[in-house]
Amino acid sequence: MSKQPKLTRFNQSVLSKYQIYNAIFMTLPFDAVTKTGVLLPLFHETCQKGFSDGNDPTTIVNTFFEKYQARRTPESQINLLFRFIQYIERQVVLFDAIEDAAFPIVNNMDGIGTLRSLKETVTAENKLELLQKYLEEFKVRIVLTAHPTQFYPGSVLGIITDLTEAIKENDLLRINDLLAQLGKTPFFKHEKPTPYDEAVSLIWYLENVFYKSFGDIFDYIQQNIFDGKEIDNDIINIGFWPGGDRDGNPFVTPEITLKVAERLRETIIKNYYRDIRSLKRKLTFRGVEDSMAMLERELYTLRIGNPSELTLEGFKAELNAIKDLIISRDNSLYVPEINSLLNKIHLFGFHFSTLDIRQDSRAHEKVFTNLVQTLLDSGNTIFPKNYFDLSQPEKVEVLTNVHGKIDLSMITDEDTLKTLKTIEAIKTIQQTNGEKACNRYIISNNQSTLHVMELFAMLKLVSFQEDMSVDIGPLFETITDLENSHAIMEELYTNPAYSAHLKSRGNKQTIMLGFSDGTKDGGYLMANWAIFKAKERLTEISRKYDVTAIFFDGRGGPPARGGGKTHNFYASLGPTIESKEVQLTIQGQTISSNFGTLDSSQYNLEQLISSGVYNKMSTTDLRMTPDNRDVMSNLAELSYKAYADFKAHPKFIPYLENMSTLKYYAMTNIGSRPSKRGKSEGLVFEDLRAIPFVGSWAQLKQNVPGFFGVGTALKYYEDANEFDKVQHLFKTSSFFKTLIENSMMSLSKSFFDLTKYMSEDPEYGAFWNIIHDEYVTTKRLILKLTGYQELMQEEPSGKASINIRESIVLPLLTIQQFALKKIHELEKASPRDEEQIKIYQKIVTRSLFGNINASRNSA
Repeated sequence: MSKQPKLTRFNQSVLSKYQIYNAIFMTLPFDAVTKTGVLLPLFHETCQKGFSDGNDPTTIVNTFFEKYQARRTPESQINLLFRFIQYIERQVVLFDAIEDAAFPIVNNMDGIGTLRSLKETVTAENKLELLQKYLEEFKVRIVLTAHPTQFYPGSVLGIITDLTEAIKENDLLRINDLLAQLGKTPFFKHEKPTPYDEAVSLIWYLENVFYKSFGDIFDYIQQNIFDGKEIDNDIINIGFWPGGDRDGNPFVTPEITLKVAERLRETIIKNYYRDIRSLKRKLTFRGVEDSMAMLERELYTLRIGNPSELTLEGFKAELNAIKDLIISRDNSLYVPEINSLLNKIHLFGFHFSTLDIRQDSRAHEKVFTNLVQTLLDSGNTIFPKNYFDLSQPEKVEVLTNVHGKIDLSMITDEDTLKTLKTIEAIKTIQQTNGEKACNRYIISNNQSTLHVMELFAMLKLVSFQEDMSVDIGPLFETITDLENSHAIMEELYTNPAYSAHLKSRGNKQTIMLGFSDGTKDGGYLMANWAIFKAKERLTEISRKYDVTAIFFDGRGGPPARGGGKTHNFYASLGPTIESKEVQLTIQGQTISSNFGTLDSSQYNLEQLISSGVYNKMSTTDLRMTPDNRDVMSNLAELSYKAYADFKAHPKFIPYLENMSTLKYYAMTNIGSRPSKRGKSEGLVFEDLRAIPFVGSWAQLKQNVPGFFGVGTALKYYEDANEFDKVQHLFKTSSFFKTLIENSMMSLSKSFFDLTKYMSEDPEYGAFWNIIHDEYVTTKRLILKLTGYQELMQEEPSGKASINIRESIVLPLLTIQQFALKKIHELEKASPRDEEQIKIYQKIVTRSLFGNINASRNSA
């Protein structure tokens, strides 16, 4: 029986169910919910009609109260707006749960991009051996980051999980109870989470989702692609940043890092303990029971934190002995279950995921300067007395040959001591959880060879005098740094000490590229093209020195931060870019929306694996032709100039500060780290974090970072009567096609009627019009380029999902803009009513939650 079209499946399994269950939610027997449920549809209708009539948010809110709630006092009106916000937050949760429950119905779990489809394709083409050969060295690593953009507290995440299961089973009684629970459960975090809290939140996904989905994928590959043979390569693994990422977060201490590593170890052992207990009930055979009882006992001992003689190797050896005995004597009964557990041990060890350490090069510079000065003042001879007078190459030469050990008791500066103790923590974690538990240090904002060699020296002088079992990964972020990155890497590859270190690490070099800050710095097209070209140059220079470049992409949720249809990028790279590993950050909403359930996790992981494999095995030459490269380069340059001019506009920073929700991100208690890097009082663009920057444009429904400059670049070719060149690029380059499709997603989530009133603002009207004009131009020319009648025409179910989510939050956005306008008026009034200002500021802050959760990839 053939499947119905994807949009039909979406409408039946998502839209229809949402309408039914939302109706149930509206009739819950709670006074606040009942009244709100009756009034919210009227307010929603008022918003829709108001914007279609060209009204502004203030007029819309006032019209609603005059028409339907004329007797309410101003205080009562405010209370109702808060209740609307709370209700909409829960509508978003309901929609999330319904969409999660319908995931395997809406998406074809055996379709294009899945492992089953991949296997069938290569088998038909007689390439199974080639696929096996490639999978013996190919890896995918998703790295969960400490950048939360999801506002759900743990209690709400639990409700979503339970609600999803109840919806799958059509258990109406349980659904009713969970909706009632949802109505009573608070969403607001009164205190900022600690870095450890953030780690615990994400470890939930490791324990409850990734442990099984990673295991199932590896089992499938072993059984169906390798015909049951053991695979040395782990193929898929997890990286982890919470507790290790101290870039701009002073609350991440060495103690937190050790505590997170301990929690990761405890969690994986807890999962093994559960599986052993389950297996023990099945393996009741003579000669096996005692071994299973011993494993259960020792794992329990480890789980509660007591010492045990059970090592990782001993655990595997004992299970293999049990398996061999059962194969030889007991008809291989339950051997697949034993193999599945052995595969999980192969994937996760005693560490579960690899904890990365990250710090900004500017922080390192200060630390290193203090360290050298302290040593010189004490008479220590590790560094020459004239070190600070040396040129950069001379300093690199000193660091190349540095040796000795630092006595940390000499260090008095707090930041320096934290950094050096973090290096000690890396060594400790490796000793307790295994080397894979913590063996990579990322230097963000890396701008020179010296930045890498400073860290290289600190690692050697603190804890790794002999064997340095730590990989150093420079992160290149700005357009300038991306352009210079290959020269820096060549200097490192030709440095004798660093080259020897690389050789000891298998001649593999992690290089991280920052899509978020790249876009913030250079705009959408230029950032993606600059990273593409940087990868080509880095691949060429790495291959020249027999080094395998491992590209680690720092991607966020939305297209503006390297998100969107990520797997399409990896399928489009071609032979000029090293692709033996796919590594990328997954953060905030993207974790829960793309990997938050067993179905979505498995599906999206398989898409990543298949895209990397397809890129490697494709017989199609994916390289851009010289003519296409010229067009792509010119488009990037044109868009960069448009974006740079826009960024240099005198109203750019004031507009963000005064007309957006930027300053309210810091008030949300969403994450542990500050919303900007520097300590300056005013807003300095360079210090601004990518998440609040991109998120603020999303709250305005303007999504500037995802499209600005694209329209200007395309218009150049239209005006020159050369638009056919861009159309040819779109038809023949998968890379450019993916860029345009992702930009369409940003445009689809824009709604300029919301802020149209700003066009008449005496201070910011002209600036708003610049943004709007670029939006109109970009939308028109992307439709012309693609031949579509509407945005996202080829993704009707994705567009339908966006439309429903945008419809749910329309009243929320209206309330947010109404409150922002009130704040502007109250701040200009004399005397200022501080109490009223605080109330409306709270409305703005609370309205952020539901909108971000609804967007699923807004920041």
